[in-house]
Amino acid sequence: MDVKEAIETRRAYRSLGPVEITDDIVEELATAARLSASCFNNQPWRYVFVRDPDALERMHGALSKGNEWATAASMIIAVASRPDLDCRIKGREYYLFDTGMATALLILRATELGLVAHPIAGYSPKKVREVLGIPEDMAVVTLVIVGKHAEEIGPLLSDEQARSETVRPERLEIGRIAQMERYEERDE
Repeated sequence: MDVKEAIETRRAYRSLGPVEITDDIVEELATAARLSASCFNNQPWRYVFVRDPDALERMHGALSKGNEWATAASMIIAVASRPDLDCRIKGREYYLFDTGMATALLILRATELGLVAHPIAGYSPKKVREVLGIPEDMAVVTLVIVGKHAEEIGPLLSDEQARSETVRPERLEIGRIAQMERYEERDE
């Protein structure tokens, strides 16, 4: 699978089946993130890979109501960073951008390995910090839910979530996200 195919194949599926998460898989995903670009090569991202069944069970308590489907995950990756780990240039902080780029590479590598790697925003950062021992000064940027795409629609999905399993959600037109030479305000 080349990069273009991984980008086109990647989907944020919610219907997950179990998959064995080996040490090799964790190393592949961490290596993909590790090789990402960052401001002055600061590499501000920090990942906690959670695959032990008891630890996963504790992580379930951090999920929001709309993300109960994530309890079927074979692994949850907590993504964390903080501003002082990366560049601050004339008021611009790069830690979230650089951590996002590294996480995108991790997600693409997971896709290439035949896994679903679905980042979510619906969780309690405080509970994630408590469960995983992440310090208060670290931002829990996202959780990446990892599993194998299941053939059957997951029983915990809402009707809207179930629909998005069969049809890729609509993407914005290129003209809405890309402009040439100068930014022009457009009706959203």
